[in-house]
Amino acid sequence: MAHIELEYQDGIAIVRLNRPEKRNAMSFSLLKDLVKTAEQLQKNRQVRAVIVTGEAQVFSAGIDLADLNNSKNRAFATWELIKPGQSLFQKAFLIWQQLPVPVIAAIEGYCFGAGMQLALAADIRIAHPNTQMSIMESRWGLVPDMGLSRSLSGLIPLDLAKELTLTARIFDGQYAKDIGLVTHLSEQPLQQAKQLAQEICSRSPDAIYAAKRVLDAMQHAPHKALRLEKIWQLKLLLGKNSRLARQKDKNPQIEFLPRQF
Repeated sequence: MAHIELEYQDGIAIVRLNRPEKRNAMSFSLLKDLVKTAEQLQKNRQVRAVIVTGEAQVFSAGIDLADLNNSKNRAFATWELIKPGQSLFQKAFLIWQQLPVPVIAAIEGYCFGAGMQLALAADIRIAHPNTQMSIMESRWGLVPDMGLSRSLSGLIPLDLAKELTLTARIFDGQYAKDIGLVTHLSEQPLQQAKQLAQEICSRSPDAIYAAKRVLDAMQHAPHKALRLEKIWQLKLLLGKNSRLARQKDKNPQIEFLPRQF
């Protein structure tokens, strides 16, 4: 991908936004690359966890205003906003929630606007305490339209979500942790993300997939969650990795098979 570096380390896929000269700002081309990368990872059953981060110790400074203000992009953007279903701007972020493996955002530097919406699409967020963060769209006369209404839901109270969105206020990682917007703080976010990913990789990949689906349903489709618990438990019990997990508890040298589901 032109603007994304993809690296594999022992079942962990590390996705790096790679526009350091633009502080990893989200161009339209980068948005397309995010979709292509996620689709590639969806098909790879060897991947057990994904880390999303940015080059040059910057997560993302937000939407690329040069692309946004370019009149040549206006027709494309208009079509994306009026066509049925998800727009490119929504899919580029929400697709990370649909991955069959956990997604961890390792955040430092700037995490503004579109960068914030990518971070919120991750399952877990690890940020440097000094990270500068903002739901910045109102500063540019826009509304967050990259899936924020789904990805922010349940993380913080509605009144606080409104305050941060309406003011476009910039806040640091410590404040984000205090209000529940990020999961952990670390002086080395990427290193801690790798350690967490390694811990996840020690578990059955099928159990991890099932747990992500059940927990997401608990948040976004609670009427389906209890039924999904039963369905996934039956699938796991009939699968091979569940049996290997119980054997591995006594013999750590046992290796799991690639994800079956």
